[in-house]
Amino acid sequence: MTDHASLGPLAGIRVIDCSRILAGPIATQTLGDLGAEVIKIERPGTGDDIRRWGPPFLKDAEGNDTTESAYYLGTNRNKRSVTLDFTMPEGRGILLRLIDGADVFVENFKVGDLARHGLSYDQLHDRFPRLVYASVTGFGQTGPYAPRPGYDLLAQAMGGIMSVTGDPAGQPTKVGVAIADMMTGLHTTIAILAALRHRDATGQGQHIDAALLDTQVSWLMNQAMNYLVSGETPTRRGNAHPNVAPYEVFESADGHVILGCGSERQFRAFLTVAGRDALADDPRFSSNAARIENLDALRAILAEIFATRTTEEWVDVLEVAKVPCGPVNTVDRVFADPQIQARGMAQSIPGHAYAPGGVPTVAYPIKLSETPATYRHPPPILGQHTEMVLMEELGLSAERVAELKESGVV
Repeated sequence: MTDHASLGPLAGIRVIDCSRILAGPIATQTLGDLGAEVIKIERPGTGDDIRRWGPPFLKDAEGNDTTESAYYLGTNRNKRSVTLDFTMPEGRGILLRLIDGADVFVENFKVGDLARHGLSYDQLHDRFPRLVYASVTGFGQTGPYAPRPGYDLLAQAMGGIMSVTGDPAGQPTKVGVAIADMMTGLHTTIAILAALRHRDATGQGQHIDAALLDTQVSWLMNQAMNYLVSGETPTRRGNAHPNVAPYEVFESADGHVILGCGSERQFRAFLTVAGRDALADDPRFSSNAARIENLDALRAILAEIFATRTTEEWVDVLEVAKVPCGPVNTVDRVFADPQIQARGMAQSIPGHAYAPGGVPTVAYPIKLSETPATYRHPPPILGQHTEMVLMEELGLSAERVAELKESGVV
C-alpha cells in the first residue's frame, strides 16, 4: 500500500500538464511538490520553449553545458515528460486516454487553439465531467483582449505595477523576476485545489480561467485601493512606501540597509538608538501621516544618520531594539544567509539524466507539519518518460511506440 502521507497531501491526484514557459508550469510544479503525479506533454523535437532560455544551462558531469536551461529547471521538477503531437489524430487519441485517468488538465494555449483539436473545456466536459480544467492565458477567455498573446512583461506594464516601480526620475521599471507569471501560477494552484474540493463534494469538475493581467491587477494591493478610495493615481516613489514612513532603503557607511517602521513605537525606538529622540516631538514627524507629508525632509535627516554606521552595525543594534531592519542582500548572500540555510531553501534533487549527482533547486517555501513538500523527481529531459508512460500506463507495445516515434506522433 502506498503511504500517501509520505508523498504529500495530493498523492493520488493526476495532472496532465499541457502548459509551457512559466505560469502554467509553476502551477503544476507546485501540485507536484505537494504529491500530485504530473505528466508534462511536450512537442516532439522541441519541447517547452523555456528549455532554451539560457544561458546559464545545467552542466553535465564533465562540466559541459547541456540543453537544460536554469529557467526550465526552476519550474519543472516532480514531473514526467512525454512527447506528443496532439495535432495529429493518433496523438489526440493518446492525449484523450491520458486525460481519461486524470483529475486536472492545465493548458496555456491562445484562446481557441485547443478547440481546433477538440480539446477545449466545453468539448471535453461531457466526456470527463469530473475533470478540473485550467486555462492560463495573458488576458483570459473573455473581453476584447482575449485573442492576444500575453507575456509577463506585458502584464506588468498594462497591469500598473511598472508605473509604481522604479526611480521617480527614471523609467517605469519591471519587477526583477517574472512576478505576474509567478503569481498567476500560484493563484491557479489555489483555484485548482478549490475546484478539486468542489469536485470531491459534488462529482463535478469545472473550468478555471486564469489571466496574467487579472492577477497583476489583483496584486496591486494597497496601491489599487489607494486609487479606488482617493481617486488619485499612484506614482513611482523609488523604495519609499506610499502609506508608511520611514519604510525604505538607506545608504550605510558600507552598503545599504532597510528600515521599516510600521508603528510609532518602532519609530521612537529607532530614534533612541540613533540618539535623536527629539525628532519624535517634531510636528513634521510626530505621526505617520505627518511623516508622509514631510517625507523629503525626513529622508534627508535619516540619510545623514545611517551614513554614520555600517550595515552590520545598524542591523545589530536595531534588532535588539526590535526595529525592522535588514541588509539588502545580493543573491549569493541570500543563499549564504544562516536563516535561509536553516529553513532549507536550497535543495538538491539527485538522479537527473545529465547530472545524476544532483540538480539544485529552490525549495517549496511553506512548511507542512504532517505532509511536507517532497522532491521526488528532477526536471525531466525532453521525452524522458514517453515510452514508460505509453507502455506501462496505456498498454502500448514497444513496436507500437516505435511506429509512433517514426511517424512523429511522439
